[in-house]
Amino acid sequence: MAGCTSCSAFSWDGPAVANKSNVRRTDTPQDAAKAPAKPPVPRPVAAAPRRGSEDAKFDRLVYERVRLGIMSALAVNERLTFNELKSLFEVSDGNLSAHARKLEEAGYIGCTKSFEGRRPKSEYRITPVGRKALQRYLEHIEAVIKATRRL
Repeated sequence: MAGCTSCSAFSWDGPAVANKSNVRRTDTPQDAAKAPAKPPVPRPVAAAPRRGSEDAKFDRLVYERVRLGIMSALAVNERLTFNELKSLFEVSDGNLSAHARKLEEAGYIGCTKSFEGRRPKSEYRITPVGRKALQRYLEHIEAVIKATRRL
């Protein structure tokens, strides 16, 4: 089977439960017009790396601890199973699945699903694109360390 999609993607947009502080009741359109308007909450937006700049070398997708761990572990191992990765980083199934899915969607890792007996088995490997991204990330971090030591 090709491609791993263990869980559906989701995003967090704020409170999920209605309470008195985040619900405004309006009975009529006139009441709604009188109610003070809440200013929009600014949401952080991930800026796309600019080509040709130093920022392009710093890949935020690789930066996160678990994803960096997955990439590093796969760089030194030909293949690792889901359970091997899970035990390496001591994360939950859902957490590992979400991080692996992001890396897979970016083309940084590949996943092969099979069965061992009646149990599903997911094996991950780093792709050439992922290896290059990891190398760029490591070079950027090394440059930051060297620049910091000069201070």
